[in-house]
Amino acid sequence: MIEITAKDIEYSEHVLLKEGQSFDGERQDFISNLSTLDLQAVPGSGKTTALLSKLLILERKMPFNDGSGVLVISHTNAAVDEISERLGKYAPKLFQYPNFIGTIQSFVDTFLAIPLYTNQFKQKPYRIDNEVYYDAVTNLFPRNLPNFSRQEQKNGRYYIMSNNIQYSYRLKYEDNKFVPVDTISGNELNISKPRRSRNWVDFTDEEKEKIKKWLVLFKFRVIQKGTLHYDDAYTLAQIQLKEFPEVINLLQKRFKYIFVDEMQDMDVHQLEILEQIFYANGNSTSIFQRIGDKNQSIFSGGSIHIDEIWHQRELTLEINGSHRINNVLAPIIKSLGIESYEIEGRFKNDDGTDINIKPHLLIFDNDTIKNVITKYAEIIKNFQVNNEIPNPSPNKFMAVAWIKENDEVDRLGLSDYWDAYSHTSVKTQIDFKVLKDYLLYYDKSKRTLESVRKQILNALLKIIRLENIYDEFDRNYTKRKLLNHFRINHTSAYEILKLKIYDCSILCINDKIEEAYVVIKDYLPEFLSVFNSQISNSANFINDESEIEIEEITEVEESNLYIDGEIEIEIGTVHSAKGQTHTATLYMESFFQSDGRGANAKSYESQRLCSQILGQEIDNTTLGKRVKQSLKMAYVGFSRPTHLLCFAVHKDRFDNYLSDINNEIWEVVNV
Repeated sequence: MIEITAKDIEYSEHVLLKEGQSFDGERQDFISNLSTLDLQAVPGSGKTTALLSKLLILERKMPFNDGSGVLVISHTNAAVDEISERLGKYAPKLFQYPNFIGTIQSFVDTFLAIPLYTNQFKQKPYRIDNEVYYDAVTNLFPRNLPNFSRQEQKNGRYYIMSNNIQYSYRLKYEDNKFVPVDTISGNELNISKPRRSRNWVDFTDEEKEKIKKWLVLFKFRVIQKGTLHYDDAYTLAQIQLKEFPEVINLLQKRFKYIFVDEMQDMDVHQLEILEQIFYANGNSTSIFQRIGDKNQSIFSGGSIHIDEIWHQRELTLEINGSHRINNVLAPIIKSLGIESYEIEGRFKNDDGTDINIKPHLLIFDNDTIKNVITKYAEIIKNFQVNNEIPNPSPNKFMAVAWIKENDEVDRLGLSDYWDAYSHTSVKTQIDFKVLKDYLLYYDKSKRTLESVRKQILNALLKIIRLENIYDEFDRNYTKRKLLNHFRINHTSAYEILKLKIYDCSILCINDKIEEAYVVIKDYLPEFLSVFNSQISNSANFINDESEIEIEEITEVEESNLYIDGEIEIEIGTVHSAKGQTHTATLYMESFFQSDGRGANAKSYESQRLCSQILGQEIDNTTLGKRVKQSLKMAYVGFSRPTHLLCFAVHKDRFDNYLSDINNEIWEVVNV
């Protein structure tokens, strides 16, 4: 039985904390506890650091007597990278077998989906990737499926196209059969013929059953090609656990301790798999700890968790002390929580004195909305002059909004406050829409040709996918299979291929993108001739221009910065700011889906959350869907700053909803 002692915790403090700092009682209780439990931790509580402390201590006690290891799961690669960066040199055994640190997706892929796929199809899937999956669906959709009449094929395609679900529907495995569902966590598709005329007649029951079978078989045809959507991995995981339940015991033996960080961001299908394996209705031999903040659940397949997914265990520890939030902002942020948890604002000035900056309401109208960020910068400067906000600032200043932009003029979004806002995401990807983007966007942090070489090979693979070229097993080529095909079957062509890739890579490294593009484009007919093919379906991919200007690689970040002297304010969405700490945060209200009509319709945070902002007692169990969504978003946005919180509200909505604001709590500023 492993025990975590006070000396163990003291060791972790030396590694993880600044000199003179130590973990308080709340954090020590969690670090030392090795029972199955949940940890509910408020924003800025340092829960991840507390988890790292526990991992660091466990690594020093490895190997465990029973040969088991530790499993750490988070929601994003960034969180996984943070663990590696902070613990890598101090806890090397943690990153070796039998331990595993990764995202929920990588866990499901590695231990459930890929093993099942390999067992069933005798080879690994080509790729689990959404964009490649969309390509496969497009290529296979026109093809007929066996054992279906012409009319049945037509009905299946008609239903899919009429509902525009060819890329979005999924399969669920229940009662030993596959059922087409609208989303991976959703409901079975309701098959009916679209009403297109007065003489409408629905499909017969027999036709509906055939359409369901056609949907299942078409989905399987895509999967058999080796191309899986990320969601498909969870379908395979469901099969693995139901058909081979012994896997559960094996995984429990492999992983003695399971830690899931950012638990609130897990979706239903992810939570169910983890619970089935590592909780097993309370009968698991593993220790399963779930860590997060229920009030910060703003990620869920692009939407927001409204219905409660994470039901906390009987043994739930709490960390209520926040080292980010000050004592002035703590009660305001608490009032925005759907779940009522105490928040103790512990953040203070460097000299130990309390921060006494009131949150600011910035009131603007249609003529002054463009001045909101300027006014915010002015307020920051004034507090810096009075030494109430540090200069230089240890953390960034940020202006955020929930919605980026709205189509209609009278519906505000982030771009209405800041004309230059660009939400183009320029980052290294596996797949792009046009050939030239493969040459533009590769990992430039590496000093070798490796990253650009991979991008060129990915572009070649995309071209042969578009041309419906498959290997001898009627599957998509991988980079290795492609190179081996040339090396074994076409020796001279293999040498030319290597030379072209090298020449193109050198040109890209030297920023000669246009020249590299010409080299690879001129080579493609020769490349495809090896497969007795020519440019056809891939013509648009090869010839179309990039949708992103070369200059945007540097300009995107610059366009989302407001700079005034020494003040730099980053501009982005609330989602982009999640997990961050700011010295000052400006939250700008935005339009999100009206919850009514006429004068009583509410669409902005200032309308939906007026009672909470005015400090009124609210029964959170009676709140509507839109209010809950707005609460969760505001809770995350308002809990970012250490010193100054500003909330920008239109004058009309201020007059109608917030004119009774308590001026002892809020500072009202006209823009």
